[in-house]
Amino acid sequence: MKKKEYEEALEPLQLELATVARWLRHTGKRLLVLLEGRDTAGKGGVVGAISDHLNPRQCHTVALPKPSEREAGQWYFQRYVPHLPAAGEIALFDRSWYNRAGVEKVMGFASDAEVELFLKQAPVFEKLLVDDGILLFKYWLCCDQEKQEERFAERAEDPLKRWKLSPIDLKAREKYDAYTEAREAMLAATHTGHAPWTLVDFNDQKRGRLTLIRDLLDRLHEREVPVPEIEFPPLGHSPLEERYRVLKPIRNYGD
Repeated sequence: MKKKEYEEALEPLQLELATVARWLRHTGKRLLVLLEGRDTAGKGGVVGAISDHLNPRQCHTVALPKPSEREAGQWYFQRYVPHLPAAGEIALFDRSWYNRAGVEKVMGFASDAEVELFLKQAPVFEKLLVDDGILLFKYWLCCDQEKQEERFAERAEDPLKRWKLSPIDLKAREKYDAYTEAREAMLAATHTGHAPWTLVDFNDQKRGRLTLIRDLLDRLHEREVPVPEIEFPPLGHSPLEERYRVLKPIRNYGD
C-alpha cells in the first residue's frame, strides 16, 4: 500500500479516534487495548497510528521491560495493574501479560506449571476488569515467517532500526513453530465471551493498521458527544518584541 494512499485512509480514522477520546473523557469510561503478535508483526506501528493525535496525558502506551527481581517475586499480574486506565483514559499495551504464554513459555523463562496457572487465571483476571466496566479489546497481529524474516533482515541492515533486534529476537527465528504452538494453546484457553481475541493480518502493516483501527472504532459505536465551541478572539495588540535570540531554520540543510 502506497504511503499517500495509507495516510489519506488513516486521517479520517484518527479524527474518529479523537471523538472516542472526547467520549471517554466525557463519560469517564476506560479503554484497554492489548496488542500481541510475533516479533516484527507491527505492534509499535499501530500503537503510533492510534495515539499520534491523542493527548498523551489521556492515552498511555505501556511497553514494560524485563521484570525486576522484586517484580519476578510478585503475583504475575501485579506489575500490570498500575498501568490499567483510570476514568476517561486509554491504555495501549504493546505486549501485555500474555508474555507468559508466548516468549516466556517458548524461551523457558517460565515453567510449564507457571504457564498452565497463567492460562487458568488470565480469563478470570480479565473477567474482573470487564465486570468493573473496562472496555477490553485483545488483538493478535498475524505475520508469516517469510515476512518476519524480511523484517528481521531490514532491522539488521538499518542502523536506525538495529536497536529493535535483540538476542531474544534472533533466537525466536529458530522457534517459529514453537511460537505457533504456544499461540494456539493461548487462544484456546483465553478466547472467551467476555474478552475474545481478534486476529488481524499484518503481512501488509499499513493495511493491518487500518483494519485494526476500523474494527476498534466499529466496536465503540456509541461515542458521539457535543463538541465544545472555542472562542478565539484577536489579541487587539501586537505581541511584545522577541527578546531572545532565535535560531533560524537551515535553508540548505545537507549542503
